[in-house]
Amino acid sequence: MNSDNNPQTTYTNVKLNRIQHEFENEVLSNGAIKFLISLHESFGFEREKIIQQRQDIQNNLDDGWNPSFLDETIDIRESNWKAVKPPSALLDRRVEITGPVDRKMIINGMNSGANVFMADFEDSCSPTWNNIISGQKNLLDAVSGSISLEDKVKGKFYKLNDNPAVLIVRPRGLHLEEYHFQINQKSISASLFDFGIFFYHNAKTLSKSGLGPFFYIPKIESYKEARLWNKIIKFSENYLGLESGTTRVTVLIETILAGYQMNEIIFELKDYIAGLNCGRWDYIFSKIKKFKSRRDFIFPNRSLVTMDTKYLRSYSKLLIQTCHSRGIHAMGGMAAQIPIKNNPDANNLAINKVKLDKDREAKDGHDGTWVAHPGLVPIALKSFNNLMPEKNQIDKPLNFSLDDSVELMGTPPGEITYNGLEQNIQVGIKYIAAWLTGIGCVPINNLMEDAATAEISRAQIWQWIKHSAKTSEGEIISSDLVNRIIKEQMYKTSKEQKQNVFLNQATELFREIVLSETFEEFLTIPAYTQLLSNENQKLLEPIK
Repeated sequence: MNSDNNPQTTYTNVKLNRIQHEFENEVLSNGAIKFLISLHESFGFEREKIIQQRQDIQNNLDDGWNPSFLDETIDIRESNWKAVKPPSALLDRRVEITGPVDRKMIINGMNSGANVFMADFEDSCSPTWNNIISGQKNLLDAVSGSISLEDKVKGKFYKLNDNPAVLIVRPRGLHLEEYHFQINQKSISASLFDFGIFFYHNAKTLSKSGLGPFFYIPKIESYKEARLWNKIIKFSENYLGLESGTTRVTVLIETILAGYQMNEIIFELKDYIAGLNCGRWDYIFSKIKKFKSRRDFIFPNRSLVTMDTKYLRSYSKLLIQTCHSRGIHAMGGMAAQIPIKNNPDANNLAINKVKLDKDREAKDGHDGTWVAHPGLVPIALKSFNNLMPEKNQIDKPLNFSLDDSVELMGTPPGEITYNGLEQNIQVGIKYIAAWLTGIGCVPINNLMEDAATAEISRAQIWQWIKHSAKTSEGEIISSDLVNRIIKEQMYKTSKEQKQNVFLNQATELFREIVLSETFEEFLTIPAYTQLLSNENQKLLEPIK
């Protein structure tokens, strides 16, 4: 008899720190817990070593070291080899819609008309225990085809249509932990938890229909991290008795270090990889973060750091060239604009920016792109349908010559303005306030903000203070100036919306992060501590 059908076993080495969730016994079945323990025991230590290696590299960057293409892997870059061919379900990925793992979003995303829906446990998901467990339950129902939702207030009923988008799941990054699930008094890696639960419950079902399991892998910084993921996938397929290569992953190139190791990352995952993706917002954040201590890497207003700037365009074209030379998809990134209601002129301007962005990606040779709102799916589809008549452009070569010391290491031109500083502070506080309530994807000033864009905002402020950057109006950006604007924004925001404990928490957390002498690696780490405190105080209402 399958152990999952028996009453849940008590594992003496596992501790659950949480308010019990109604779907918990189904999601954390006996078999799933055993699998998580196996993943943790097999890969937990290696993951910890990787996090330490990241810090060692950061220390070198702070001391003036510049990354470049690796001498040790020149044979991989210069050899003629190919990765595994894409599966039929992922041949055409021209438009992928992304969003958090709440039930309505999953249904709407899979019904949106996009080719792929990426269900996100990472940057657009606030990792409350409720969100994580509900999200896994929602995905289990989506894979079985039984997912539905009745909105009694609006009188609407949601269910999957007859031709839903292909499902890809993005677990949290290697740097994060899942406090609620501890093994031998250590929190499990959030990556292993998210990946492991979804894989255990759904991999066999998806494999039977040729639909995966498929994953997006975030925040990778080196080929050695890709090698770890290769081991995790191989172990997991063997554990469930799946044919090797059933699982496919797309890796987000969203760190400056990974930008120099694309060939190597593909090589390490060549039996499983389906593509690379231009994770532009995290890539921008990574550039600021990695070179935060160096005056020659000061970035201008966030709004000026666009894909038309030389260093980002070079990164995009290098990704296309690398992917196509290895026979895999080169996926474009996310435009932040969203449809704007009740303002036709502003809406037309936003839609045109999305169109130009998607036209550029398709012309350059990308095989698909991302959108964050169902209303943008037709815009992106039109761009790729017009410029990419085939299922993909993998066979289209791109002869691109890169001077890495000038282009990938460059900084975008432009100025820092007082308004740009204000906007960063406003976005940071509003986003963190929403995140602390359990919402990880928020429209602010007609742009869709997630953890990646909020990271840019707070990292820029820290950098500007660190180097006493000056606004175009002639004012030096200091701790006193930033603190004054924080107080002003707090007052404005509290007038716009009912002041509550989350807004107060977000303001103080944001203040602490940007005014600290040391740079916080990820804002979601201290924010997660606050989130756990809110859960313990029962400040968060359950959301199904």
